[in-house]
Amino acid sequence: MGLLPDEARSLPPPGLVNRNSVWMGLMGYLTAITHNAIRHMPALRAGVHRQLLLTSIGVFLGYHATKYENYRNANTDRQLFEYIRQHPQDFKVPERKTMAEVLEEFTPIR
Repeated sequence: MGLLPDEARSLPPPGLVNRNSVWMGLMGYLTAITHNAIRHMPALRAGVHRQLLLTSIGVFLGYHATKYENYRNANTDRQLFEYIRQHPQDFKVPERKTMAEVLEEFTPIR
C-alpha cells in the first residue's frame, strides 16, 4: 500500500521523465559529484557506480513524488466537483453575451 491508497491505482501513471524525476535525479547526480569533490577525488571519474546509484534513486523518488502529487490533485478535484454538484445555487452559470453586446458600436471617422 505505501503512501498511496488503492484508489490511486485508477489514475493513469505519470511519464517516466517528468519534472520531479529529472530534478531529483539531477540532485542525486550532483550529490555524488559533490561527495567526490569534498573527499578530494576526481569529481566526474571516481565513483561512477555511486553516481549511477544516486541518480537512479533520485529518478525513482521523483517518479513516486509525481504519483503522489497527481493523486492529491485528483482527490482535491473530486471533492471540489462534488461540492459544486451538491450546491448548484452557489455556482450559477453566467448569461452568455455575444461580441456585439460587449463591444461598442464602431463608427469610422474620416
